[in-house]
Order: sequence, then C-alpha cells, then structure tokens
Amino acid sequence: MQKKIMLLGSGELGKEFVISLQRLGQYVIAVDAYNDAPAQQVAQEREVINMLDGEALDRIVAKHQPDIIVPEIEAIRTERFYDYEKQGIQVVPSAKAANFTMNRKAIRDLAAKELGLRTANYRYASNLEALRAATEAVGIPCVVKPLMSSSGKGQSVIKTAADVDTAWHYAQHGQRGDQTEVIVEAFVKFTAEITLLTVTQQHGPTLYCLPIGHRQERGDYQESWQPAAIAPDHLLVAQDMAAKVTQALGGAGIWGVEFFLTEEGVYFSELSPRPHDTGMVTLAGTQNLSEFDLHARAVLGLPIAEITHERNGASAVILADQEGSHPVFTGVEKVLMQPKTDIRLFGKPTTRPYRRMGVVLTYDRPGTNVEEIKQRAIALAKEVKVKPSH
Repeated sequence: MQKKIMLLGSGELGKEFVISLQRLGQYVIAVDAYNDAPAQQVAQEREVINMLDGEALDRIVAKHQPDIIVPEIEAIRTERFYDYEKQGIQVVPSAKAANFTMNRKAIRDLAAKELGLRTANYRYASNLEALRAATEAVGIPCVVKPLMSSSGKGQSVIKTAADVDTAWHYAQHGQRGDQTEVIVEAFVKFTAEITLLTVTQQHGPTLYCLPIGHRQERGDYQESWQPAAIAPDHLLVAQDMAAKVTQALGGAGIWGVEFFLTEEGVYFSELSPRPHDTGMVTLAGTQNLSEFDLHARAVLGLPIAEITHERNGASAVILADQEGSHPVFTGVEKVLMQPKTDIRLFGKPTTRPYRRMGVVLTYDRPGTNVEEIKQRAIALAKEVKVKPSH
C-alpha cells in the first residue's frame, strides 16, 4: 500500500532513502531549507522552509497530510512531533526518539544516567565561563560539541587551556538551531571508533549490521569500512547497549549507534535515529540490503528476513575546497576504470570548503583485506576534483 511520506531534511542520505522508498512504490515530499537539495531531485514533491519555524512546519504538515514523517537532520522543531503523533501520523522512529536524539543532552543523559551505559565523563556549558569550569572538571584534552549539530559542525578538541575561547566560538558558529549550550567530554583513549547500524522493527526482532569502522577529521567522517575488526565479546556488549537505548526510545527504523573501542572495553558515544553517513559503505553491496533499504522496510513495517554479509567494502568522501555553484567533477572516469569500484555524486547545487559532494565505493569478496580495500577508496577519492563553474 502506498504511503505519503514527508522527509524533513533532503541531503545525500535522504536521497538514497527516497530512492529505496521509490523502489517500494511510495510517494515522497522532500523538505529542506534550500531548493534542489539532493533528495528533492528524486521525490514527487518538494517544500522549502526553515524547519526551525514551528508554524511553517505545522503548515506543510496540514497541507500534505502525510502518513509518515521522517526527520533526516537535527535542525527541526522536534517538539511538534508529539502533536503529529497524536494526529495519527507515524513519526520515525518515534516522536520521543526524534526529540531526544536531535539534542545531545537528552540522549547522553538517557544513556549515562537512566540506562547506565558506559560513556566518557561529561559536563554541559551554556557560556564561556561555564565552559572553562567544565573543561577543568573533565580534564584536558577534551572534546567540545554543540548540543544540536550534525556532521561534526562546531566540534573541536581542546588541547590546552588557551583553546577554550576558540572552541566556544567555533561551537556557536557550527550549532544548528537556537541552542547555545555545549557538551564537554573527556577525551577517551580509543583504539577505534565503530558504527553499529541497528534496525528496530514494527513486527520483528532488533537486527544488527556488521560493525562499520570510520575515521573522522573536523568531526566529520572521511572514510568508513565494513566489517570493522572488533573482539566478539566487545561486539556483544555494543549490541546490548544499542538494544537498550533503542528500546528506551521506541519506534521502528535504522539507528546509527556509535561506540569507542578502548583497552578497557566499549564506550557508548552517540546515536542517530536514521541512516548514518558512515553507513554509505553499504552502497558498495557489503550487505544484501543497504542501510537505506533497511530503513525503508522498517519504516513501512515490511519484513526483513535477514541481513547477510555479501562483500567487504569501503567508502571515502569527495570534498569541495572552495565556495561556488554548479559544481563540475573531473577524475570520475579514472575511478570507474578500476574494477570493483563505484561512485555516488550527490547533486548538491553549491560548494564550500570541506563540503561532502560525493563518495567513492570499493569492495571485494568476504575475507579479503579490508585495509587494502579502504586504501584503494582513499586513493581514488583523491583523483576526483570538484570545481564550481560559477
């Protein structure tokens, strides 16, 4: 049965999700703050609004009367979701989940205080003086993040006391919405970071994808690979933590649950109630169903018989290095000449330094060296250059 689905946020992850929905015969209205965002290019309808304007949000929901609302970004008046659920609209994964996870404070307190999950020592700060005090409390080095942001925007590492002012101003510049408060986390000496894609279903058990390794710069992922190496007992701990936090939040969909792996064990880091950027590696055919296909099935209440490991794979981002519009790509042919390689160009109409414009995908059969597959992705991504034509 066809559903009318409203997607709030229409970037590259939303685009792949819409394609998965279209393959299942669904009708999508893609919403973003600017026109011709990637997901709008493949949806049946589009709306351009500021999603932090609650009245504007109410207006388009009343106009389109969607069956399902799927938030894909943080900068949304998520408190409105409770009203939409009362109206009979399905919010993905749930109004509670969307409201909690769009704000790092709510999700961290739920994980650490209510559920007792192991996390880094942390404090909050709502002004520069409070940030200084929080930094002293958790110790240096530490990480500062806006409570509401995405893709690492506004995130920085304080290495000396002299970095505090810069970190505060950078966080304010990078935050989304009207939240000025930041979270300050003790620096965890981790050996690796993983994303555990976790699928909660309307009518089935919680499922887990193989763990995905990733590396970050400026708080944003640069490459990811699947499967990531993890001790079997640590994987069980991570799955248990993911099950607890997703069950507490409720609803159906895919969740990107991030963990630090350390010599002392597994630490819960963050979670997103939607497809995760590091999970773009699943577009390399590493699984029988990509994270976007899994999300679509879970959201629609369709069965997922199993998640199987089909290939080892990696993804590496293609970044812009200057501001402009109408981007032109060179080097794509070099990438596609290589075997066991693919590429996704997102169709973003404008560029800016470090903006993610595409991703290179590499893969090989299970059992092959994941590090070699990853290095191939990194090398090929460097071959692709992005230049604005205007």
